[in-house]
Amino acid sequence: MYAWRRKRITLMPAVTLAALGALVAIPALSQSRFYAASPTRTTTVTVTRGDSLWSIADRYTAADGSTQETIDRILAANHLRSAAIVPGERLRIPH
Repeated sequence: MYAWRRKRITLMPAVTLAALGALVAIPALSQSRFYAASPTRTTTVTVTRGDSLWSIADRYTAADGSTQETIDRILAANHLRSAAIVPGERLRIPH
């Protein structure tokens, strides 16, 4: 009575899924470059006898800036755990 028809497999669902995936993935991947950190400019200073981290930070702090914030940036840039520095040590001072 009824003849069984063999269903044809089409590629249309696969193409549709691929297109939808591209519509979601491409904008998400392209936005990642907007969050890249800007390059940090630094000055290198060699510690001399009598220098302290406070005196070095005070020299490189803007007139309206905070010396303590400059110290914090110097500690972070140089991966220092304390404010103890020794003559001959080279420190990076971020701008």
